[in-house]
Amino acid sequence: MHRARILFLLLVVATLSALLSAQGASPPRYLALGDSVTFGFLNNAGFEYVNAANFIGFPTYAGLGANMNVVNAACPGETTASFISSAGIDNGCREFRTLGAQLHVSYSSTQLDFALAFLKSHPQTRLVTVGLGADDLFLLNIACSGDLTCIQTGLATVTANMETILSDLRGTGFTGTIIVVNYYSTDYSNPIQTGIITLLNQALAAAAAQQAQLLPTCSEPFNLRLAEETHAPSAC
Repeated sequence: MHRARILFLLLVVATLSALLSAQGASPPRYLALGDSVTFGFLNNAGFEYVNAANFIGFPTYAGLGANMNVVNAACPGETTASFISSAGIDNGCREFRTLGAQLHVSYSSTQLDFALAFLKSHPQTRLVTVGLGADDLFLLNIACSGDLTCIQTGLATVTANMETILSDLRGTGFTGTIIVVNYYSTDYSNPIQTGIITLLNQALAAAAAQQAQLLPTCSEPFNLRLAEETHAPSAC
């Protein structure tokens, strides 16, 4: 799992650096949106939640690697539904905020409303990443008792919500790069876990097709080459 996370970070930095260098330039703003993967994750965290700076997600490394000014608005436990609406089902984000735990950026609205206001007030923002869907999947897995057909049917809602999110982001007039960040399996030798993650990534890819780019997964050639170059084949 540790190698998978390292590979994921290397892939993000490599992808974003290539995109930004192709576009030219001075240090751009980068708006990172999403769940705990974007926010930063610590196993068995407790007192660390009093200070969001204790949590370092991939946007921090990507920002350093690609010379970007990062605004990380992610919230642990955020689903595609709660991202859009304060009444949408979530997997802990609402409780996280109610208990007074710090986010990297302070806001009282939904994450989507914050993002829309940010893009309108910062029209020179170059990049937006959206990392959502894992918490939807956790809730679906419970509701479906692990049944893959049921999960796949439920993931249609993730696709629809993500399409709404991307459309709203573009609706601000933002013409920069949007990357939908998909998810890696923590154990590629486990066909059930990897199969479920694949279904989620397919749902995200369907949403991203028209309005965003999708970060490559371990099943795609670019990531496999990176795994070979970093001598971490077991990560995929």
